[in-house]
Amino acid sequence: MTITDNDLYEARTAWGEALIAIAKAYEAGGIDAARPVAEEVLDTAYGYNLGPVLFKPTMASGEKTFRPTRNGALAYFVGHDAEFPLDGGFGLKGWRHVTTESAAQFIEGEIGLWMGRVDMTDKDGKVTSVDKSFGYKKDADGVMRIVLHHSSLPYQP
Repeated sequence: MTITDNDLYEARTAWGEALIAIAKAYEAGGIDAARPVAEEVLDTAYGYNLGPVLFKPTMASGEKTFRPTRNGALAYFVGHDAEFPLDGGFGLKGWRHVTTESAAQFIEGEIGLWMGRVDMTDKDGKVTSVDKSFGYKKDADGVMRIVLHHSSLPYQP
């Protein structure tokens, strides 16, 4: 169950497509449509079934910056959670296109790490660029799971 370069590429591509799916579901049916899509993303792409996920979202701060639980990640992607009142729903921002540019990666067996730039374009053509690191582990069924997701805005001196 060794991870390959292609596995890392496909996992990043699937993450971008999932982000777009959450945004489109929200536009079509509001939070009640977006939440189940986001839950499906968390259940299929992330490793919360394996234990805590080391998730540091781009636009989270304060006491609830880190999101090792599924509930914390869901709140980040779709907001509307009293436990995380500062979350506006990163996945609801009208995303239409996501591309990645690799800086480096490391693979050893069933663990793969990737870091690079992710550009996300919204429905108005505005591009948001973030620096990301993803860590993946294959589960017992050979499914790639995100177990590390760190994201930050590029440094602006």
